[in-house]
Amino acid sequence: MQYTVGVIMDPIANIKPHKDTSFAMMLEAQRRGAKVVYFELKDLYLDNGKPMGLAKTVLVKDQATDFYTIEDESTVHLGDIDVLLMRKDPPFDSEFLYATQVLSLAQDAGALVVNNPQALRDYNEKLFTSYFPEHIPHTMVSNNQALIREFHAKHQDIICKPLDGMGGASIFRVKPDGNNLGVIIETLTQLGTRYMMVQEYLPEIKDGDKRVLIVDGEVMPYCLARLPTKGETRGNLAAGGTGRPQPISDSDKALAEAIAPTLKENNILFVGLDVIGNKITEINITSPTCVREIEAAYDVNIMGALFDAIEKRLAK
Repeated sequence: MQYTVGVIMDPIANIKPHKDTSFAMMLEAQRRGAKVVYFELKDLYLDNGKPMGLAKTVLVKDQATDFYTIEDESTVHLGDIDVLLMRKDPPFDSEFLYATQVLSLAQDAGALVVNNPQALRDYNEKLFTSYFPEHIPHTMVSNNQALIREFHAKHQDIICKPLDGMGGASIFRVKPDGNNLGVIIETLTQLGTRYMMVQEYLPEIKDGDKRVLIVDGEVMPYCLARLPTKGETRGNLAAGGTGRPQPISDSDKALAEAIAPTLKENNILFVGLDVIGNKITEINITSPTCVREIEAAYDVNIMGALFDAIEKRLAK
């Protein structure tokens, strides 16, 4: 099948190809004979309501250096790109929001956008968990200091986090003594003007914060457990955690299968769950990662499953 794949992402020159999932997508698309073009957010624009972009045709190689070549640049109507992969990393700020609106116009003009831009707007990666209260730790979202302090008094050991971060940035653990809780609340809520999330601390984090991947409603058979370094409560690789690929457990599979129908209903093709113990802590749909680490350890082609799902939709 001949088609064009456009990848909207952070600057390709700055990625680490051995662990970058967007790069894995490019490799798989190229392997299938697709033309791959690359955009940064700044390359998208509207012209009299037409979604446009400055597309850079890219060739990629699975190697540590000199891993990409830009062949040419051209201005394109985004609706003429068969598949657009929205892979811009969080934070979900106003520029990200505007980009999803441009991508919705591209979708209306005929492009297949992955993940669905409407879903990207509707489902914040942390708030999305609240749709499944039976599968999450005790959680509160508020900007009210008194309510947050009551939550801490009840649960004693808690995690505080912003709603728009990634990679473990600005995540704090507050133990029973409550040290620094006030300043943490002030910082994360920007003096009561922004929402933050608080969750009970899950001691199972010592066994890893597991990234469970779902492709078109199908739970992948392997996951990546991200283990905190000594003295840390965050398992995120960006925060210094160590990745350990492993087969998915029956418990993790059951969790993922419980939410998979909702993902299918909202046309969300590629999802990364964060699981601690038997609880979901985040549902990542903007730019899920950890594919390269899992594929390097096991005979599994997660990106192959994603592009099978994409090609199935293109064939309709």
